Amino acid sequence: MQLAPVIPVLRIEDPADAVPLGRALVAGGLRVLEVTLRTERAIEALVAMAKALPDAVVGAGTVLHPAQLDELKDTGCRFIVSPGFSAALVEAAPAVGIPFQIG
Repeated sequence: MQLAPVIPVLRIEDPADAVPLGRALVAGGLRVLEVTLRTERAIEALVAMAKALPDAVVGAGTVLHPAQLDELKDTGCRFIVSPGFSAALVEAAPAVGIPFQIG
């Protein structure tokens, strides 16, 4: 979060939209991108962005359950945000190896 004063929070329904959206944001100077896990194909969108945008720092938001941490392990996700405190998430997060932020 020290990399960017503004972090767009993205709710992506169609993974085909992820890379063009990410490219536009990075071109506009926003290289830290948070993809919320509030859609059925959010992880697919996150993976597409992480692979196609090496200059971007792509992370996951609205992480609510430890099972989601497991799903994010090998996606290219560089950070995780949870909207609130969950002891289960805090305990599970170190095993994933992705920086975790509550708030």
